[in-house]
Amino acid sequence: MRVHTDGACLGNPGPGGWAYATDDGRTRAGSAKLTTNQRMELQAVLEAVRDLASPLDIYSDSTYVVNCFRQNWHVGWVKRGWRNSKGDPVANQDLWKPLIDLVLKPGASYTFNWVKGHAGDPQNELVDQLARSEAEKIASR
Repeated sequence: MRVHTDGACLGNPGPGGWAYATDDGRTRAGSAKLTTNQRMELQAVLEAVRDLASPLDIYSDSTYVVNCFRQNWHVGWVKRGWRNSKGDPVANQDLWKPLIDLVLKPGASYTFNWVKGHAGDPQNELVDQLARSEAEKIASR
């Protein structure tokens, strides 16, 4: 199954939203009052992986998310005790750890694909709109 994910933030940090949409029409979205764009990108993927059965082809415009798995950043993070290549603590560990655990679970199958944002991909445009809408709703509360 294919799923597109996206995160949005009004300010960084600021009110944020996340969303995912499957090619068969399922969508889900949520928000956070004070967050960052990277956290919302991660939250969207985490929620999709939690909700949808493997195998899953994940499409994201976030190189932060995609490169973690395509370039195996997570392997180095774990080896270095959750430190990045500069020796600093890995940001957003509270989201990365459960996501990595799910993706690496025996028998699970996930592929991560980068899609250019705001380039006319209908599914990417949909999740962008859903995530922005969530951010705007939480900002107005």
